[in-house]
Amino acid sequence: MKETISIRVNGRQHNIQVDDAKTPLLYILRNQLALNGPKFGCGQGQCSACLILLDGQPVSSCMIPASTAAGKEIVTIEGLAKDKNLHPVQEAFVEHQAAQCGYCLNGMVIAAVAILSEDPDPGEEVINQGMQRVLCRCGVHNRVKKAIDTAAKSLSR
Repeated sequence: MKETISIRVNGRQHNIQVDDAKTPLLYILRNQLALNGPKFGCGQGQCSACLILLDGQPVSSCMIPASTAAGKEIVTIEGLAKDKNLHPVQEAFVEHQAAQCGYCLNGMVIAAVAILSEDPDPGEEVINQGMQRVLCRCGVHNRVKKAIDTAAKSLSR
């Protein structure tokens, strides 16, 4: 028997039908809401390809049951842009070409947004610590750090 779950994603309310309330939120975002920024990576919450902001905190959407997200504010990478303007973190990632294959990009951007919301002027150690949760095998870490620094300066203006 299907269950209806009410979730708020990127500022919009959605009533979602699920067969099982334990269905990972990632599947709802991708399959029912066509939000393909969060990616399926490891399915164990260890790679952060599926990272989202849940009430402002970065979480792996593959590990969150859809029912747990009810009543919380969910932001995906698609929800960061405002009025067709990229978020400063997204702009900085473009400027510094801080993506290669793009698979981890969602997690990198969401983690960077979370870092800057907690510390608007993070040092290298804070950035390294905040980004260590995102698995990237392409080696763009130095460009990512530069992008986060650029975004921090942009946000402080």
